[in-house]
Amino acid sequence: MEKLELYRSCIKNILLDHSQYKPAHGEIEVQPIFDRDRDHYQLMHLGWKKDQWVHSCILHLDITEGKIWLQWNATERDIAAELVQMGVPKTDIVIGFHSPFMRKFTEYAVG
Repeated sequence: MEKLELYRSCIKNILLDHSQYKPAHGEIEVQPIFDRDRDHYQLMHLGWKKDQWVHSCILHLDITEGKIWLQWNATERDIAAELVQMGVPKTDIVIGFHSPFMRKFTEYAVG
């Protein structure tokens, strides 16, 4: 499988797996969002928790210049480790929510 298609497939599997978990409280819809044309992928929570509107990004991943950028992770799971288990090399994973300075101290790509 071509590298780009492998990365898209890995991200899709992660988002679809996470979309199975509905928040325990409130009327919250879980929406996986796939923009294959621009390689932007998100998992959103939308709805109401009592009288509070919920609109939040749970996961956000992008594919840029051959690397997967983990832009946001509001889950308890280690998404980067899951990508590695699926065959993505650590050198192709960037923890985007870490500052460029801090990325050099991780085992993943700096950018």
